[in-house]
Amino acid sequence: MTDIGRRGFLVRTGLALSATVLASAYPRAFADQQPPPRPFESWDEIRAQFPLSPQLIHLAGFFLSSHPTPVRNAIERHRAGLDANPIGYWFEHEEKQEALVLQAAADYLGASPTDIALTDSTTMGLGLLYGGLQLRAGQEILTTTHDHYSTETSLRLRAERTGATVRQIPLYQSLKAVSHDELVDALRRGIAPATRIVAVTWVHSSTGLKLPIREMARAIQSINRSRAEQDRVIFCVDGVHALGVEDFRLSDLGCDFLIAGTHKWMFGPRGTGLVWGHPTAWPVTQAVIPTFNFQAYDLWMENQSSKSLPQSVHMTPGGFHSFEHRWALDEAFTFHQTIGKSKVTQRIYELSQQLKQGLAAMPHVTLQTPMSQDLSAGIVCCEVAGLAPRTVVEKLSQRGIVGSVTPYATKYVRLAPSLINSPSEIDRTLAEIRHLRSA
Repeated sequence: MTDIGRRGFLVRTGLALSATVLASAYPRAFADQQPPPRPFESWDEIRAQFPLSPQLIHLAGFFLSSHPTPVRNAIERHRAGLDANPIGYWFEHEEKQEALVLQAAADYLGASPTDIALTDSTTMGLGLLYGGLQLRAGQEILTTTHDHYSTETSLRLRAERTGATVRQIPLYQSLKAVSHDELVDALRRGIAPATRIVAVTWVHSSTGLKLPIREMARAIQSINRSRAEQDRVIFCVDGVHALGVEDFRLSDLGCDFLIAGTHKWMFGPRGTGLVWGHPTAWPVTQAVIPTFNFQAYDLWMENQSSKSLPQSVHMTPGGFHSFEHRWALDEAFTFHQTIGKSKVTQRIYELSQQLKQGLAAMPHVTLQTPMSQDLSAGIVCCEVAGLAPRTVVEKLSQRGIVGSVTPYATKYVRLAPSLINSPSEIDRTLAEIRHLRSA
């Protein structure tokens, strides 16, 4: 292995994290090793990390996150360095910071950094993964009628370019009566001998329904036992509204790919995301955008093939990004780890249960999200009798409560408690919705 190749390999595996010190030229610009973060003592202290308007109750943070203090400070450090000496700072920090981000993501997910590709959003990740799918004649993609525009469109575009077949199935008949067994059985029955790819969304932004991904993965694994490797069902999961909410490790989840933006529940810098792939699954897709990974670039300059590199290397798009944001992503994972993944999950569950129970008790409100926390995460959807969802959201906005409307054909009021909220804010929100009955 050449010196250049070895350098790239060590960086990619997250082992080469040191860099030459040029801090004497512009000291505030450099992202030197920061001291370990101290544990937070209260939820109020965590809320204080976000520069959100205190005049508002923010129940739409899942859409686009405010940056907490560690992320915001890291962005500013990198921005200062790039402004002071763009080319010098980039060459000095690109490899090191990408390695730090990959290692932080891997630690959080319980994965290897060599199995993670960095992207700018969930949509980019879906487009990269599905846009490069390699399917043989007669194989099909199975998805559901409940998935997001980005999934549906990415699959449709791939089908149009290749002649592949995309088939959609419903997973349930009624949200009020939905169960784990119904969801798993519907997926199992939908898988045909020709099915090569299964694409689902873990937490539906349309209703707040959370799919039993582990149980679905086990059902697919059972089907795969009787299949040859080239016909094995590949299980792809859009996990954007689970990442930063659910306490999981990828080694226990059972899917082949997880795609997610990190600028929502994870509180990562805006314009960041990732795709994780199991090592045995990555060959099912090919890159569509050249990578700027140093090892791949160095091999190209030496007229050597980079096919031996992990596919995740090729799946990380090259070009120039908003580097100050990408390089600050490790701070978001550290922020969650400092709080504790299980504590994050418990807090979001408690607030969402408080909201759901309060809404369900109102005769003029129809709760659309399952009450069971096994079938829901942080998103809560509902309807208010006699009022269009947009009207409800506008009336709440006038009272300082920020919600949203689901951007689907069937529209609901959508509220999503997270770590930036408190029980008292949920109580106030419920009181305002209760008052809408007489509006």
